[in-house]
Amino acid sequence: MKSKTYIIFSIIGIALVALTYFVPIWSVALQSIQYPKNMYPKGIRIVFKYNGVYNGCQGVAEREELATNEGADCLVEMNAINHFIGMYPIVQGRNNPKDMSHPSFYVFDTKKDEEGHDIYDETGQKVRVNVTPQALKVLNTLMVSSPYIFVFFVLCGIFFMATPRRLNGLAAWIAALTPAYFLAVYIFYLYWYGHNLGLHGGGAFAGIKPFMPTVFGEGKVAQFTTESYPMFGFFIALGAFVSFVLAFLLKRKTLKTN
Repeated sequence: MKSKTYIIFSIIGIALVALTYFVPIWSVALQSIQYPKNMYPKGIRIVFKYNGVYNGCQGVAEREELATNEGADCLVEMNAINHFIGMYPIVQGRNNPKDMSHPSFYVFDTKKDEEGHDIYDETGQKVRVNVTPQALKVLNTLMVSSPYIFVFFVLCGIFFMATPRRLNGLAAWIAALTPAYFLAVYIFYLYWYGHNLGLHGGGAFAGIKPFMPTVFGEGKVAQFTTESYPMFGFFIALGAFVSFVLAFLLKRKTLKTN
């Protein structure tokens, strides 16, 4: 029975990794006097999953135009606020409301000649060029590809569990580090968004300098208080990490004693 214990923890880890894909991982909310608690009890809130960014509001009965089946769309509101200070649009991944060939986070500008004048096509329309930063396209690709990435994680867990070789422990660590992958991408892109405020010339708050948004806890940006906290999905991912670490240690001990 002792030699099979690592299989039990491997199965738990695999199940938790698979579950992690479907549940919210993190949330970010903006609080301000212009968003009263009776209308926005959790502030202007968005939630993160591995496959995209989603509306975190549950519905606002006090404002009829927002009391829809889906609730107040705080993702739209958050994008509007970010746009105001010159931030690029939020990449929504698989939650993107438009055709994936033309995602909502794309940014366009008008093509100009050497003297800085707009260039027009034969129909008299200004020629538009896609100026979306490559960093945002990479982030979107990660989110859109997330189902295949998680299938790979699950297969790594199964490979570790089903094969006896000690060197296959690397497969367990690939699956175990699921929460670390999220934090790495999340922190990097918080930095990127906060240090790229050049959209439409920097926004109305031209005095705002590049900054690092709050990763965990509460912070302050202009007149907004920001709140950034993990959700239950992140703790599920941590549970998967612990399960795979235990499975790895137990398997190594088993192979040494056999």
